[in-house]
Amino acid sequence: MVNAMIFAGGTGTRMKTSDIPKQFIEVDGKPIIIRTLENFSTHPEVDGIVISCLEAWIDELWKLIEKWKVAKVVDIVKGGSTGHESIHNGLVRVDEFTKPEDIVLICDGVRPVMSEQLISNCIKLAREYETAVPVTPSIDSVLWSDDGEHCSKALPRGSMYITQAPQGYTMRKIMGAHLEAERRGIVSPTSSSELLIELGQEIHIYIGERDNIKVTTPEDLLTLRSHYYYERYKSFAREELKYGLE
Repeated sequence: MVNAMIFAGGTGTRMKTSDIPKQFIEVDGKPIIIRTLENFSTHPEVDGIVISCLEAWIDELWKLIEKWKVAKVVDIVKGGSTGHESIHNGLVRVDEFTKPEDIVLICDGVRPVMSEQLISNCIKLAREYETAVPVTPSIDSVLWSDDGEHCSKALPRGSMYITQAPQGYTMRKIMGAHLEAERRGIVSPTSSSELLIELGQEIHIYIGERDNIKVTTPEDLLTLRSHYYYERYKSFAREELKYGLE
């Protein structure tokens, strides 16, 4: 069995919107969270979806799921005060109806652009290695600074990778990591992959997609809107070419 666990508990402070969380912002007529969910609901290998959401927005999300006819949503649970806590709450719910060897795909709710192949690769590699984290090679030089003002160390760009989502794990692997984190008092790792690394475990990485952006800032929102405008333009161009040839 394969399940997606989508965490959408953030308020979007870096998006600088005070009235609506970033995952509920509409882009090209559809909320970002719905676009993200559709990537999993339409994937033939995904059996179910659990969402961890801001408590005040759970009812609204159910309405949107019904409006846009998003399939496979099993439940929406209350998010936490951190991303890690939101993921934990969602995983606890998924754990109620899965087996240790089942696969869970953990993804933030603001990744609306990802291919079916990316998800398929994640599932395949998670089954093989118990962990599967998509990454893209860093194309920029990377500097190390403890205080954000002074730097005396450059990191080798060829060894630097940017993590993406979804991140795939067996339930045995990720739930074990969360239980161990509780035991050690680890409360706020940046991501599931970083949690495993902090616990001394190795993760399997694979090359992701540069188009698979995480919508975090107003600049990301502009990039996303440009993506859909371009997709519409390509569609119109194909139609014009088709009828022009006829």
